[in-house]
Amino acid sequence: MRRLRDLLTTRGRAFVAAGITLVLCGIGLGFTDLTRIGVLLVALPLLSGLLMRRHDLRFALERTAVPGRIQVDEQSLVTLAIENAGGGASPLLMAEEQLDYALGDRPRFVVPRLRRGDRQEVHYSVRSHVRGRHRLGPLGVRLRDPFGLSTRVAAISGSSDVLVLPKIVPLGGGQPPGSGVGAEGAIPHMVALHGEDDVSIRSYRDGDDLRRIHWPATAKTGELMVRQEDRPARRRAAIVLDSRARGHHGSGSSGSFEWSVTACASVAAHLLDQGYAVHLISDETAEDSRAASAMEVDPLLDVLAMAETGTDDQFAEVLQSAHPVTASGGLVLAVVTDLDEELARRVASLRQPGGTALAIVLDPDGFTATRRHRPGSSDELTCVPVLRGAGWTVAVVGASDDLPSVWGVLSGSTRRVGAA
Repeated sequence: MRRLRDLLTTRGRAFVAAGITLVLCGIGLGFTDLTRIGVLLVALPLLSGLLMRRHDLRFALERTAVPGRIQVDEQSLVTLAIENAGGGASPLLMAEEQLDYALGDRPRFVVPRLRRGDRQEVHYSVRSHVRGRHRLGPLGVRLRDPFGLSTRVAAISGSSDVLVLPKIVPLGGGQPPGSGVGAEGAIPHMVALHGEDDVSIRSYRDGDDLRRIHWPATAKTGELMVRQEDRPARRRAAIVLDSRARGHHGSGSSGSFEWSVTACASVAAHLLDQGYAVHLISDETAEDSRAASAMEVDPLLDVLAMAETGTDDQFAEVLQSAHPVTASGGLVLAVVTDLDEELARRVASLRQPGGTALAIVLDPDGFTATRRHRPGSSDELTCVPVLRGAGWTVAVVGASDDLPSVWGVLSGSTRRVGAA
């Protein structure tokens, strides 16, 4: 009875209630015709509900999102293929695709009658203002009788997802300052003087090209030696993301944490285009030791797409993971909020002598509704003098500052960041 009641619509329940009333009145007053009408009113929705259950709603779904990885505010076209996997023809159905709220309104469409094995494709687009992994599906279908007395709702299992990446802001042609030698620089002096093929010499192995034999080394050692074809050293850059929840203000796309993630993604893409080997050091990479490995743009953006705020202890682990990466020198970029003196000194120690260190310090008050970043506010942040005293180039920003201008200050192509 409970299942049957769930099948009835409001109109169907009203029919049943009215029918029962008429049956009782007809019996009590002795009106046979009234009783018959009441029986008919009760029987119609009950019979309709039973007929709804005989339909076989078995479907096979195939859902494809192209592209499956999009940036914030970009569109992805989703193709939903519905195939009738039941024993007979399917009825006319109303369908609604279940989506995460960030992807917008749920698409609704009509699935026509399909014979066994028939296939119907539906296309819709999704767009998100929020980065992250968002779910597509399952598909909900609804069957209703022509009189609107009963309905049947079912969910067709199967779902997929679309990954929304942080937005990449073009930074122009500004390059970070640096000497360009050593671990940070381009090619070591040995490569510059003797050529890439003479970077190192090793013993001959079966299968080595005889043309690679290094005869002077062979004569000196008495055994066959070949030139090692090493690739030239790439400039190294480490990007440190401060994701402490208590240090970030604002919410959504206008919050300081989203500004930080966008900054890390944009700078990383820019440095990779400049030929740097980029290490991303965040809560996510520190947990599984990925911080020690250089990352290409796609896996790096995947990590940033799922980045979330964390605790002070997690940021301490991030700094601990950063030290082995920055120990051999190179470019260091820290995207942080205001730090106390102890944390500021730990961040400042990431810069090695002769290396280049850049810091984007987000003014917490610049991302609140009541206060905005204003000129001179950098003097109020504890970490700024500590970082500058350790040789860092610092830019203090608020919500109104745009990233290309910030990068222009850090790279030396401009002198000011908005009103900072």
